[in-house]
Amino acid sequence: MNIPQLLNEFKRQNNLTNDYIADYCGVTRSTVSRWCNGKIRRIAPEALEKIGEMLNVSFDDLTSISKFAFTRPILGEVKAGYGLYADENIEGYAKVSEDDYNRGDFFLRVVGDSMKGAHIHDGDLLYVRQCVDLPSGTIGIFLIGGEEVTVKKLIKKEDYWILQAANDEIEPRVFTLREVQELPVQVLGRAIYCRTEFTSA
Repeated sequence: MNIPQLLNEFKRQNNLTNDYIADYCGVTRSTVSRWCNGKIRRIAPEALEKIGEMLNVSFDDLTSISKFAFTRPILGEVKAGYGLYADENIEGYAKVSEDDYNRGDFFLRVVGDSMKGAHIHDGDLLYVRQCVDLPSGTIGIFLIGGEEVTVKKLIKKEDYWILQAANDEIEPRVFTLREVQELPVQVLGRAIYCRTEFTSA
């Protein structure tokens, strides 16, 4: 288990909020939020000591976890009205190398086979760097109308966007620039790489 998992499980089991942890550890609520979603990689020793006291975990154990465990959250269904890292969206955490930790921000569980031609398959974990815009020709993650999350290749034209699948059976989706603004069609991130999880039968 890593520190984000420990903190989130502690909150769940004790029905606590980030405010409680912030008060206990003497930090801000936003700092605790970044601890819980893995966005802070290294935690100051004095803060680790307070976390260990709160969780009843030794300082040495927490130091070891903090130093060597690099993880990013796995997002399942991203829901309208929630932030990307809301508890409702996070289904777990995946280990990454230190280099990959610095390249991306989260994994997204792929649903469907619209991108199979780009070797992105149903059930895969897509590693994503969070951003709000993408160059044309890039595979990205989009939130359409505040409800639907999709992985597609973005093609930008002068007056419209095309979200292009990598599957001949899936029609491209075309949005005028007005639709992009008003629906809206939001860029959530850029695809970095895909990880397939193999399971035994």
